[in-house]
Amino acid sequence: MARVLYSAAMSVDGFIAGPGGDMGWLTRFLGSGDAAATELPRLTGSLLVGRNTYGGDDPVEGEGRGEPFGGGWSGEQFVLTHHPPATAPPGIHFHTDLGEAVAAAKASAGERDVLVLGAEVARGCLEAGLLDGVVVAVAPILLGDGVRLFDHPGGAEVPLERTRVEAEPTATWIWFDLARSGD
Repeated sequence: MARVLYSAAMSVDGFIAGPGGDMGWLTRFLGSGDAAATELPRLTGSLLVGRNTYGGDDPVEGEGRGEPFGGGWSGEQFVLTHHPPATAPPGIHFHTDLGEAVAAAKASAGERDVLVLGAEVARGCLEAGLLDGVVVAVAPILLGDGVRLFDHPGGAEVPLERTRVEAEPTATWIWFDLARSGD
């Protein structure tokens, strides 16, 4: 059964995007041939993304620009939005309800994972008890401002269990499962 994993590249100081959602800083840390970066698309059956991420600032240049994993992945994408368009491109499904979007993404993913891209959608999945894990590629850079990996006004502790660490040439990949009470 598909697991729902929040995946992001992050600066050492905890930002997944710079000020205004800028992702340009990430360009030098992508396409390095890291084993973990190559493995993640193979494990991914579908994507669950927010509207900003779907239409956002993709740091990949050239061929594959605007495509998931720089064109290294194909599959169904499920976009969570308050304002779905009347028509959608093939393979793109717009949803207004988080639970319905997750269920559809899991059905599409089959035995592979649903990858959540976007901090707001990930937080929604976490709050709804729909998130199973987190995969973070920590890039060796400090941004100082931007979009946090996890932002919860007033704070929130979310226990994680580290399951794997991969030190790659341009990033350190850390895989976590959510620590469930009773596990």
